[in-house]
Amino acid sequence: MSSLLKIPVSFLFITFSLTSHGSDPYRLSAGAREAGMGYVCVMNNSFWASFHNQATLALNNSFSAGVNYENRFGLIELGTRTAGILIPAGKASAGAIYSCFGYPDFKREMAGLACGLKISEKLAAGVQIDYFSERTSGEYDNYQVVTCEAGLLILPSDNLRIGMHLFNPVPNSIRKTNMPAILRIGAGADLSTTFSAGVEIEMSSGRKGVIRTGFEFEAAKVLLLRGGFSTDNNSFSFGVGYVLRSVNVDIGFLTHEKLGVTSSASLIFKIH
Repeated sequence: MSSLLKIPVSFLFITFSLTSHGSDPYRLSAGAREAGMGYVCVMNNSFWASFHNQATLALNNSFSAGVNYENRFGLIELGTRTAGILIPAGKASAGAIYSCFGYPDFKREMAGLACGLKISEKLAAGVQIDYFSERTSGEYDNYQVVTCEAGLLILPSDNLRIGMHLFNPVPNSIRKTNMPAILRIGAGADLSTTFSAGVEIEMSSGRKGVIRTGFEFEAAKVLLLRGGFSTDNNSFSFGVGYVLRSVNVDIGFLTHEKLGVTSSASLIFKIH
């Protein structure tokens, strides 16, 4: 039996909460492209970014499906498996996502249904309904929580994007389980035909604010290089992406100043 299974579940929960990116265990960690850019993605138009800011769903014009696996600090027990699907429908697009973290004695699952709508040429909005479930072995309580999130995307010009996203605007006073409210605001720009960069600020209730920066460089027609930095745990990130016709393969890495490296891998399939 793995030595990790001998650690009390309560200690594992605390460890996970303190080391998840953004310091919030409820925040979605899917997307190797996003991981490689330090999770500067609230303004980006990409598959997994659609679930970080549902307004970007409105820019989706392809039926797409993806899977992602995140391995935290090389521990299988701290792995997160995620699957998602995007469905275009004219000026609107819909999405569904499922994510599972943990191992049999401690498991957190999340499922969400999202929709994004293009309001005008310069503005899009989106919403998502989330369901969280946490199960533990022994005498620990299990719980289920329903919440929501929403986002805006502003396009001042062809090369500039501004994104805003709010997670869990529901007051904790009306339910038994406390969840953080998280506000993310970011801006990104295409500085050339092969280079883009962005910056993002995250504010979470009860925690210090976090600033992130990230970039993406098209080194070749099918090869993308990425990097980023976050003030949360002084985390550096880097990654690569490979585009093969209708399949995108992405790998991303996040560093932690004390605990090591978190790696992510994604496969995205587009059906035009």
